Amino acid sequence: MKKYILSAIALAGVFFMTSCEDFLQPTSEGAYSSDTYFQTDQQAIDAVDALYDGFQDEACFGREFMWEQGAANDFVWGRTRSYPTMATLTITGSTGPLNDVWGRLTGRQQRANWVIDQLLKKQAKGSLTAIETRSLGEAYFCRALAHFYIAYRYGTNKQGVPFVRYEDFADGYDYSIPPQRATVMENYQLIIEDLDKAEALLPTVEQYADDDFGRAHKAACAGYKAKVYAYWACWDKSQYANVITEVNKMISQYGRDLAEDFTDNFTSDYSKWRNKEYVWTIPSEGGGSGKGGIEFVGVSLDNGAWGYMNGWGQFKPSLDIFKEMQKDTPNLAAGTNNDDDNYRLRNSILEYGQKFTFFGDARRFYSTRDVEAGFMIAKYLEPFSHDDPITNGYVSDNGDWPTARINFPIMRFADCLLLRAEAYLATGNAAGATADINKIRARVGINPLAGTATWADLYHERRCELAFEHSDHLYDLKRWAVGAPSAEIKTLAIAELEKHPDVRHYIGEDGTENGQIQDVNYDGEKLFWEKDPAKFPTEGSDYENKEDDKNYKTTEETPYKVMVAARACWAAPYVEGPYYDYQAPAKKWEDWKIVFPYRDSEVSNANGALKQNEGY
Repeated sequence: MKKYILSAIALAGVFFMTSCEDFLQPTSEGAYSSDTYFQTDQQAIDAVDALYDGFQDEACFGREFMWEQGAANDFVWGRTRSYPTMATLTITGSTGPLNDVWGRLTGRQQRANWVIDQLLKKQAKGSLTAIETRSLGEAYFCRALAHFYIAYRYGTNKQGVPFVRYEDFADGYDYSIPPQRATVMENYQLIIEDLDKAEALLPTVEQYADDDFGRAHKAACAGYKAKVYAYWACWDKSQYANVITEVNKMISQYGRDLAEDFTDNFTSDYSKWRNKEYVWTIPSEGGGSGKGGIEFVGVSLDNGAWGYMNGWGQFKPSLDIFKEMQKDTPNLAAGTNNDDDNYRLRNSILEYGQKFTFFGDARRFYSTRDVEAGFMIAKYLEPFSHDDPITNGYVSDNGDWPTARINFPIMRFADCLLLRAEAYLATGNAAGATADINKIRARVGINPLAGTATWADLYHERRCELAFEHSDHLYDLKRWAVGAPSAEIKTLAIAELEKHPDVRHYIGEDGTENGQIQDVNYDGEKLFWEKDPAKFPTEGSDYENKEDDKNYKTTEETPYKVMVAARACWAAPYVEGPYYDYQAPAKKWEDWKIVFPYRDSEVSNANGALKQNEGY
């Protein structure tokens, strides 16, 4: 199956492929207009593909967005970074990853503006082809997407974010500085208008051929409208009713539902990508240096990936999210294929000693390098499980862009269903919220709630179901802290925002808490034991002659001392305590921190046209 978004887009010299990271200093596209460029369907496709291409970049969904999540408590950084302010709620307008995202999103917005303007001009002179009409809908979607991710991260009820529509200028955009909108609600209304236009022009996902899978479609527009309204409800609770309307439409008109299996959303199996839960993803390929996709799946592997590939080890789960997911273990449903373990936890997080398959080898998880947390993200591991996945096309052979074949979710229907559950709670329909939450729980083999859903149940379910995804857990906490419909969820949100994450610190051979295991690097690390590790042969036994010993499994003869060393690595003792990095200053929540500061250069270059956010 060929994925359109993975193809290299070569439009040398064309406006939408140039760099433009100074949003308030718009760049003219010069001679590239509907008279000289949009002459064929392929040119319209190329123009829109360039828009999509920027979203998968490292400076956007590829990685930089995720650094922001350090201010919540689900991630810790597996390698010390030079911007601890991202995690301590003391961020400034000069922080690198934040500015990278700003530049990427504002660039997408400008390019979408230009594509929309040019296609509308062509339409005014005659008519658009079916492909050009679809391309116009995709450009509206991309503009709304970029605008949304800027708006909620920078806009408040006191001031909005800069935005202008090129098509509003009768004589063509004059390249003046985009006006800063009065409030973020004004931005949200403009985003909804773009999504409405996109929804009217776009096909359903089922109407796309396989080669076009991943393009914007009607249900994606409805899903993003639901999210926009949920975020708008932080400032205006009446918008929760619109969340319910949009999610209902996703079900009744567009056939969205949960996939049969939780792991169907994170697989390399193409046949499962177009499942009912699909809303909008970045379809990612693996093999070949030229393949595109999302870098995050590789950078969240253990650093070095035990010698198989260039895993970067940059994001690791905290003990906090592990314990939150463990709360489901006493409530596992009997009579399902999940009744022997916590299925969602096992398929989201690896802990030391947990079995998994990597590059076709059965192993138990442990870490060998950099800052240790005791855990690794497991949600995106399936592509790496295949035999020789690089040669067989599941994993990129480019260590500087460690992508894998996966339908990486940016929004899936579980997110939307839980937004509806939140809206139901906010509008007094606890029974509706209970039904939505129980549907999520049933899919992963967890018993229904014992009673009517509470805000604590909603908090738990969103956090666990959507862990390590682009649902933006941090902003869930921020909007609940500022505009919560309930004191219960406000308290939970602020408690997490102000807590420093905990991890497991492993004890080294010298008896100290060295935070990692660095003294083992043997072939034995590929082994695993089928039974209780306590039954491992003791020193002095004739282990080397017991090839049929049922307490171990190996593919080759391995000396006793190597197997003991390997076992010591994943079964080492540990203590639970605070993550060592970015402990100071202690996090303190203040409502103005709901948004980020504008980048310093934008404020200074705007000559008063852009007002910095309160508190910064």
